[in-house]
Amino acid sequence: MMQDDTPSRFDRLVVAQVMEKQVQVAHPQTKADVIASMMIEGFGAVPVVDDQKRLIGVVSEHDLLVSLDRKQKWSEVTAQDVMARNPYSVRPEMEIATLIHVLRASGLIRVPVVDAHDTLIGIVARRDVLRAYLNAEAGR
Repeated sequence: MMQDDTPSRFDRLVVAQVMEKQVQVAHPQTKADVIASMMIEGFGAVPVVDDQKRLIGVVSEHDLLVSLDRKQKWSEVTAQDVMARNPYSVRPEMEIATLIHVLRASGLIRVPVVDAHDTLIGIVARRDVLRAYLNAEAGR
């Protein structure tokens, strides 16, 4: 049987088409307990942005577990105390195949999406890729 090398609808997708645009964010002074509440309601990682919405860090569930292990009181700990600085991010024009490689190679579950000025414009997760594939296959 011959393999069809024509790119599928899925293969032609870019990050901008599959990312979540509504992202809960923290600021450097946001308290850890507030961030934990955001995680329970939304994603397991919260991007940290400056006043210009530029991505400066990410607080993950892992970061908060480390904080608990250190016996820190979340009402006294801020995002800048626990965040991972210079987090990995992707651009909206990245092709889906590249995104899949990035997610697999990095072990990340979700990655912030930034524009050319490092302004946060979305977040993309493994599940967004899975959903996009199912939607593309259903629309064949």
